[in-house]
Amino acid sequence: MITLGIGCGADAGKVLASAEKAASEDVRVLCYSYLPQNESAYVGSIFSDRPHAALIDDLCAGKIDGAVRGTLPANETLRYLKTAYGVPRLERIALLETVHGDRFFLAPVGVDEGWSVEEKADLVVRGRKLAQRFGMSDNTAVLSGGRTGDIGRHPVVDRSIRDAIQVAEQTGAVHCEILIEDAVKEFGVIIAPDGISGNLIFRTLTFLGAGIGHGAPVTNIPGVFVDSSRASSGYVPALNLAAALAKNNTR
Repeated sequence: MITLGIGCGADAGKVLASAEKAASEDVRVLCYSYLPQNESAYVGSIFSDRPHAALIDDLCAGKIDGAVRGTLPANETLRYLKTAYGVPRLERIALLETVHGDRFFLAPVGVDEGWSVEEKADLVVRGRKLAQRFGMSDNTAVLSGGRTGDIGRHPVVDRSIRDAIQVAEQTGAVHCEILIEDAVKEFGVIIAPDGISGNLIFRTLTFLGAGIGHGAPVTNIPGVFVDSSRASSGYVPALNLAAALAKNNTR
């Protein structure tokens, strides 16, 4: 049996409902919260005055096979995760699905991620590995802030185009300019121009465009940690993604 942990801060009811739906005889879910929560056959409760630390400590110690942030605060949770695994930054890659059923991995999705050619090239490599694990196309599109013909209109746009071309050349990816609507039909991995635009793509698709955010695995740590937005309507997709990654790790 796989054991997952999920952060249960604000809106505990939403987290508990998701845990009940995702849990099964193959997957046990532990809710890490400030107060004890209702338990059932496959859903347990871990309470602590620092649930974010308890969740990550148990992940590091191997007491759980994977973790989902749930409704725990992003800043303190991700900061503690970085410290626990000794990495200078976290590299997250989100699995998204459009309303038409097109699935793709998107990065960067954190506003402080993917601001250099080197970081984006590294995300290409990590994104392809994720796509391969899930049987998806690892063909990769690199987006920029405009079409190539827009060079000269603004220095920020110029830089994003130059960077995208360089990333594509270094990694064998395809520079798809600003045409994300075409890229999602062909590519399993999409690299946004920077963390801000990536975060906006994620939020627009999932919160305005009737798409699905399946969660964003952290790819530069050995443990399975799936980041999730507190604004999500539920966490079943993120728990299912964490379970799939955890099962893959134990094979």
